[in-house]
Formats: sequence, structure tokens, C-alpha cells
Amino acid sequence: MTTPVCTLASNPTPYPSFSAYVRTRGSVLMRTARSLTANPCDAEDLLQTALTKTYVAWDRIEDHRALDGYVRRALVNTRTSQWRKRKVDEFACEELPEPEGTPGYDPAEAQALRDAMWRAVTRLPDRQRAMVVLRYYEDLSEAQTAELLGVSIGTVKSAVSRALVKLREDPELTPVR
Repeated sequence: MTTPVCTLASNPTPYPSFSAYVRTRGSVLMRTARSLTANPCDAEDLLQTALTKTYVAWDRIEDHRALDGYVRRALVNTRTSQWRKRKVDEFACEELPEPEGTPGYDPAEAQALRDAMWRAVTRLPDRQRAMVVLRYYEDLSEAQTAELLGVSIGTVKSAVSRALVKLREDPELTPVR
């Protein structure tokens, strides 16, 4: 493994301390870059980009004792940006890789089931209905539901449990066999 060399320009760097930093800390920084990507060539590119960013900001960095942290942050941020921007390669093939749609899926049936479920929820007693709506429709935790309704978490648990039993037994929701 070679130590990265500052090749930002053909002219010598106006910051000799930057060149000295890269020479002394390059191998350590390369290990960090290698831990962020599986490909050694990508790690070299990643480190070169992070060092370029460091070089550009060299005169603005106040504490040169914290340079490793600055470069590591540049490595992580650059890798994150690369990951977010990565392109998806598409290859032509004779067979479509997409699976067939779910057999027998009917959007009208799904809507009818949602409507039946809502009608069943409205038939629950007020307190149970409120807890089911907060827990499953509003996606609140048991603690949040308890706090909002001014009851204990145990009350929420038991009331929701009883409500779910009633919903399972609702004739409108029972599947035809």
C-alpha cells in the first residue's frame, strides 16, 4: 500500500505543513478510507477527495492538532454523498426480473376490507375505539396513548387487547371459508 501523495496541482503546494501531514498520516487515513469502502481503488479516490477538501480549507482550520478528525469527517461525508448519488446500473436481458403482480389482488376488495374494518372499529365502545385509533391508526405508543387519555399503560394494554378480541370476532371481518 502506498502513501497518498498530494497531487492537487503540478506546482508545489503553498502549504508545506499540508504535505508533511499527508506524508506522516497518509497510511492511517488510508486505513480509515479502506474501512469505508470495499474496493481499494475507491478508497484511494475517497481519500484523495477528502484530502482535496482539507487542502482547500487548510488556512481556515484553526486547530491543526485536530486534523485527523477533520479528514475523517470529510471521508465519511464524501462516502455518504457518493452512496446517496450512486447510480443504478441497468442491463438488458431477455427475461423481465420483475415478479408478476400478486395473483388475485383486487383494489376494490382491499378498499371493501378497509371500510369493513373501520365500521367494526366504530362499533367498539368509545374508550376502546379511542385507544385502538390512537395505537393503530395514529401509530402512538402505549405510553403516548396512556398519557394522552390520562390512564395507565396497563389500562391501555388491557383495553386494546379486549378491543382486538372483539374485532377478531366481528362477523363482517370473518373471512368466508
